[in-house]
Amino acid sequence: MLDVNDVYSGYGSMEVLHGVDLHVGTDEIITIIGPNGAGKSTLLKTIMGYLTPTSGEIIFSEKNVSNLRPDQKVDLGIGYVPQLDNVFPSLTVKENLEMGGYLEDKDAIQKRADNAYDLFPILKEKKNDKVKTMSGGQRQMMAMGRALMTAPELILLDEPSAGLSPKIADEIFYLIEKVHKQGASITIVEQDAYRSLEISDKGYVLAMGKNEFTDDADKILTNEEIKEAYLGQ
Repeated sequence: MLDVNDVYSGYGSMEVLHGVDLHVGTDEIITIIGPNGAGKSTLLKTIMGYLTPTSGEIIFSEKNVSNLRPDQKVDLGIGYVPQLDNVFPSLTVKENLEMGGYLEDKDAIQKRADNAYDLFPILKEKKNDKVKTMSGGQRQMMAMGRALMTAPELILLDEPSAGLSPKIADEIFYLIEKVHKQGASITIVEQDAYRSLEISDKGYVLAMGKNEFTDDADKILTNEEIKEAYLGQ
């Protein structure tokens, strides 16, 4: 579904990614871990089109999307939930969902909003409330629900449990699994590496903008060297 091949990317003259590779298969959950500054969020922004690779290529559904804009990638079936500024606080839940489905017709917006309400019942309960009144966990559910409004085949999640209590974080990971069961592939950058790998098929370790290690998620979880260096075990 997604192939990132030898990608170099960064911010102006500051190169952050130095030849990164990533493969996400159909119906897979992938977790990307690594220390702060490793390039994890930069990789997601490059895949999504907020940054343009200076070298290498990004292939999605057999199409080279390396130089496409974010809106063009949304249209092709990629969804993105950034860590920060991922909702419209001054709008209601219903309005946030409608904004997420701006590319769709009225019937599709209603159908997908109903699906979001089924997945995240709190959104239905608060659909007429402004998002700024919601808790951090509820806002994360709002952001995920909004990303689903275009029925993406691939969803990129940047630190979905950041700032949440362990209990609420567990609920977020449970909901990520529910979203996955509806047919979307998911790529997660996550500070709680252990919890994220538990629900993943494969894991990637980035360090200093390069691929450090790649393996099945369960093998990473039992790799003593990786556990000590990256999982806090």
